[in-house]
Amino acid sequence: MRRTGLARGTALALGASASNQIGAGLGALAFPAIGPLGVVAVRQLVAVAVLTPLGRPRLRGISWADRRLILALGLIFSVMNATLYLAIERIGLGLAITLEFLGPLVLAVVASRRLLDLLCGLLAAVGVVVLVAPGPSTDLLGIALGLVAAASWASYVLLNRSLGRRLPGVRGAAGASVVSAVIWIPFGAAWFIAHPPPLWALALAAACGLLASALPFAVDMIALRSLPTGLFSTLQSMHPVWAAVAGLVILQQVLTPREWLGIGLIVLSNAAVTSAGLLRRQG
Repeated sequence: MRRTGLARGTALALGASASNQIGAGLGALAFPAIGPLGVVAVRQLVAVAVLTPLGRPRLRGISWADRRLILALGLIFSVMNATLYLAIERIGLGLAITLEFLGPLVLAVVASRRLLDLLCGLLAAVGVVVLVAPGPSTDLLGIALGLVAAASWASYVLLNRSLGRRLPGVRGAAGASVVSAVIWIPFGAAWFIAHPPPLWALALAAACGLLASALPFAVDMIALRSLPTGLFSTLQSMHPVWAAVAGLVILQQVLTPREWLGIGLIVLSNAAVTSAGLLRRQG
């Protein structure tokens, strides 16, 4: 029974990570019509429509300190998604997601300070150098946006962890989604009034909101019921791989062998750090 639960949880976690990147790929198809920020606006509105009933965020009973954390989390969430999708437009899905993944990896390395984890951090740094080695066609702005998304994700993890200790369930995350949606509503309304979007683009952006936000969130919650946290974290290392595959299949973004090598080094580093942490906790 235990083995069946692990297999089911693993399949769900892998499916959620694949769904996330498929959704991002579909959203990128709408870039020519509504731009990356237009996609983010629709994605946030769809996500909050689905997540709010799950989290049922209510201000009653929430202290002002917790409200400030929710506000900060919503702001960080908005910056993270905006910079990520702007990076996807410039450097492609696989590279953007891989750079964003550096955020939680750096957090894990800094928090540990063990030699093995520091070596994994060094390996990831080599992967970054291989991945974004400057050349005549290097998009430095796209790389910078990806790194800002990474820093935002690291901040999101820290704030979410703090909020999770103070509020039960997913009330904090759902509240932050509402804040993020409120931030994007004026922008989305102004943008779409000035540039009426075609229905196909709205449909793709809505699919992005479902597949890249709402569905993975719900599925991950189910997966965590049967998976150790460490194993779940290790499985998240598949995100850059799924992103590269989705970029190839959906967007016809072909990566070079050097880029695949860089992605592989970063994925390996993250998997090693999270696996080592799991083994230490079990020991």
